[in-house]
Amino acid sequence: MQFSISKFVLELLKSYPEQKFTAREIGEWIMQNYPKAVENKRNNSTARKFPLDTDTAMLNQIVAEIGSQRPQIQKKHRDIKTTEGRPRQFYYSLKSDDQEILDLNQFDQTNKNSNHSEQKLSEADLYPLLANYLGTELSVYSKRIDERRSKNKNGSGGNKWLYPDLVGMEDLSANWHPEIKNNVKEYADKKTKLWSFEVKLIVNRSNVREAYFQAVSNSTWANFGYLVAANLVGDNTLKELRVLSGLHGIGFIKLDIENINESQILIPSKERSDVDWDTANRLAEENTDFVSYIQLVLQFYQTGDARPNDWDHNPSEDFA
Repeated sequence: MQFSISKFVLELLKSYPEQKFTAREIGEWIMQNYPKAVENKRNNSTARKFPLDTDTAMLNQIVAEIGSQRPQIQKKHRDIKTTEGRPRQFYYSLKSDDQEILDLNQFDQTNKNSNHSEQKLSEADLYPLLANYLGTELSVYSKRIDERRSKNKNGSGGNKWLYPDLVGMEDLSANWHPEIKNNVKEYADKKTKLWSFEVKLIVNRSNVREAYFQAVSNSTWANFGYLVAANLVGDNTLKELRVLSGLHGIGFIKLDIENINESQILIPSKERSDVDWDTANRLAEENTDFVSYIQLVLQFYQTGDARPNDWDHNPSEDFA
């Protein structure tokens, strides 16, 4: 049987629509299901520097070919889609980009309004995962901002562009000598950086600009602003995010829901040297969660301690 990466990839993905596979998982499936084709490939190999004489060498070769042939595979089979970030995942879907977003948002709304549970994440499920990542990997204390706790003076629709989903505080003094901490306290120097996060289930070619500018709108007050998504889909989506970040400074975090510690900052946020307190004041006037967050930052400056129970997740939990 002829060895065909394109044929094998299409067969697997089409058999499991909407299910995501890494190149390595696809390679393992090919080796398991097409041993004769794999053996023929091994026998026909002319590589001397890297011979395909072991299963590990063969698998690595197949994985590399899947990656190198991806553009041609997707051009030939338009219904094969890929995520961005590492590791890249492949999946088969007849849905348009708009339909993918619509389906996820419909599930999210259904999940909020019922007690019925399904084996599928909603946007709310991403908040504690992000909080865990921020605490364990970035040493950022985090707090959820619930738009439902707002006064809604201008209607609830305005909250979408006003409030981030999570906010954070980075303790710059965590590893300072006690005497340095005391001096900074007396001189009222900066010992924190404030973070803001807009969370999405998916960012693709259809909603990338709207999602990004929503993050721009509700993160202008903070030192660091990020758009966060569990799914980043489309060849040009990350490229578009990089262009937008170059103009507006908001970074991007790809959240790995299977292994939260493998989440990645694909685009670092550009730091703003000072907090925009006028904008922060607007949020505080409208939302009690944001007031609580500012109170926690103030308490940290006054005492030098971030009380663990006050935060959704904090770095000290990881060393308890």
